[in-house]
Amino acid sequence: MTMRVLVACEYSGRVRAAFRKLGHDAWSCDLLPSEDDSPYHIRCNVRDLIEPPLPWITWDMMIAHPPCTHLAVSGARWFKDRREQQEEALDFVRFLMSAPIGRIAVENPVSVISSRIRKPDQIIQPWQFGHGETKATCLWLRNLPKLVPTNIVEGRRPRVHHVSPSPDRWKERSRTLPGIAMAMAKQWGQE
Repeated sequence: MTMRVLVACEYSGRVRAAFRKLGHDAWSCDLLPSEDDSPYHIRCNVRDLIEPPLPWITWDMMIAHPPCTHLAVSGARWFKDRREQQEEALDFVRFLMSAPIGRIAVENPVSVISSRIRKPDQIIQPWQFGHGETKATCLWLRNLPKLVPTNIVEGRRPRVHHVSPSPDRWKERSRTLPGIAMAMAKQWGQE
């Protein structure tokens, strides 16, 4: 069954490309342009695509990658000075989780979502999907099964934690790895 899939807050196009490779009508959406210059990328606020629901666009599934800047526990030392930004970020996550879409996955690193909204349904690692590194990634799921590891590998190093400081460091740290993207497409695309 072909599904219409919205990949929210994704500029890399990796998850969208994995679903499209399997024949799904997948679209990414972000405020940034797509890194792969795909015609299947919509540059806008994702709210414009799901609220209020547009009668000519219906989504079967949404995989959302909300920005983690004010959510990830790795930035906890700044939380006390950025309470308003954190509340806005949490409100955005709540919006995504309650979107009028039947199947939803919200992806984020270990974050305050767990304590302020609800615990994740699953925590995955890149080494479970063919990438020899560590980066705990939480998944909050609605009407989707937990991902089953596809290729457990050795060489577990924290690559993204050692990315050199630069203006684009956050981009490198936030890209979904291809093995995880393909697992999402293969396993959730069969639902």
